[in-house]
Amino acid sequence: MLTDRIEMAESDEQTLDELFDRLERMPVPEGYKVEIVGGTIFMSPKRKTHWDIIFDVAEQLRARYARKRLTSDVLYHFPGELNGFCPDLAALKEDAKPDDKGYYSCHDIEFVLEVISKPTAHNDYGPKKGVYAEVDVPVYLIADPCTGRCHLYLDPKDGDYRAEVIVTFGLPVDMSNTVVGLSISTEEFTA
Repeated sequence: MLTDRIEMAESDEQTLDELFDRLERMPVPEGYKVEIVGGTIFMSPKRKTHWDIIFDVAEQLRARYARKRLTSDVLYHFPGELNGFCPDLAALKEDAKPDDKGYYSCHDIEFVLEVISKPTAHNDYGPKKGVYAEVDVPVYLIADPCTGRCHLYLDPKDGDYRAEVIVTFGLPVDMSNTVVGLSISTEEFTA
């Protein structure tokens, strides 16, 4: 294990795959999500509230998406300096196919849900939002149990979203005029 740390410290350049290979050998605590944002490794706890929201949205998306078009905590390589995101929930385009290594392209994503954890909220509202807009993810939804609100970002252009809709938990998030094509109930979301 010490050898791995020394090799990593001495290396001038690590690829995203090399970093994730090393992370898979590390003892990451059960119930934690690991992502690499801008070359920095982040671990955040997954609480029951977190999972309940993800599962609730996934169930509702099944009205429009086949199960195989939905992923949760699956690694996607994004542009920028070492960006390996594992969106809480992603919906893929109908014609999406994995590459020969089994990865889907970030350009195949048409919807992302991130559920906020306090320690990493700045990533979801900041760099990840910018990267999702950069690759033209048309619908980005943040569910924030800390504030009891959802933030729906639409119309990506030049690395930013030009439209934001804020919805209080309990009210529907209307995405019927987007590629998602439906409204999501937040009645069971808890803060």
